[in-house]
Amino acid sequence: MIDFKPVTLCDKRWVDEIVRAEGSRSADYNFGNIYIWDNRFRQLIARKDGRMLTKLRYEGKPTFVFPIGTGPLRPAIEALREFAAARGYEPFCLRGITEEHRALLEREYPDAFAYTEDTDNADYLYEAEKLATYAGKALHGKKNHCNRFEAENDWRFVPLTREQIPGCLDMLDVWSEENAGRLFRSIVYEHAAIVRAFAAFEKLGLEGGVLYANGKIVGFTLGEFASEDTFDVHFEKAEVDLNGAYPMTCRELTRMLLAKYPSLRYMNREDDMGIEALRRSKESYKPAFLLRKYTARWVETG
Repeated sequence: MIDFKPVTLCDKRWVDEIVRAEGSRSADYNFGNIYIWDNRFRQLIARKDGRMLTKLRYEGKPTFVFPIGTGPLRPAIEALREFAAARGYEPFCLRGITEEHRALLEREYPDAFAYTEDTDNADYLYEAEKLATYAGKALHGKKNHCNRFEAENDWRFVPLTREQIPGCLDMLDVWSEENAGRLFRSIVYEHAAIVRAFAAFEKLGLEGGVLYANGKIVGFTLGEFASEDTFDVHFEKAEVDLNGAYPMTCRELTRMLLAKYPSLRYMNREDDMGIEALRRSKESYKPAFLLRKYTARWVETG
């Protein structure tokens, strides 16, 4: 039987090995996301050969994540099915299924799963070069906002370090209070996840930046690489009422990363959580594509 255990920082090394081997651009699997959102999803993990097994709670129900990694898939799936059956978790479900994962499951278990697209959980992926310049007609508005911000403010964007974190937390507290009515319960979970990310910033290997205007922090952002060519932006916060603060924060992080990592191709700005305002915002940056995800439910009866 699987020996599931809570996520700790000690797990980062072996999880990172599996994530690198998987090579997925999805935001669901990198260790930072697993660790910082643990208060919400109560994730348990285990290793089986070259794959990571994950159990979590989603919408109050126990479920599992596709076992990423290398090596035979069937032993990992069968171990999860056995664990689920022993505890009466029916139907057996797997979340975070990408198109590639779906093809693997169909090859290994033809017609055994029914798939439902999780539209609220699709990741928005953008070409890094476009976010770094806002070139082209489609992003002309973003470029104009940045031009105005630069003209009206004495600004700078610096790499996020431990020294900036207290100021970012102060800004986050104000931002959370001002936006609580708009974002409801999700803001509580996100606030906790950001605090957890800052607390273990160095150990998680996160990278980010801080935007200053006239000596004041007006934006910050942080994340980590999901794959060799894709950076996963976990959080991006800026003063909503300061024209251009959000597009500047996005642009400057992308420029900073491109200068440091020439292999960077995509920025994964994660999902919209089904929040309409967030969906419109993400669409306004003109994603290159959506990384679609599915839930797989076991339906085979024979």
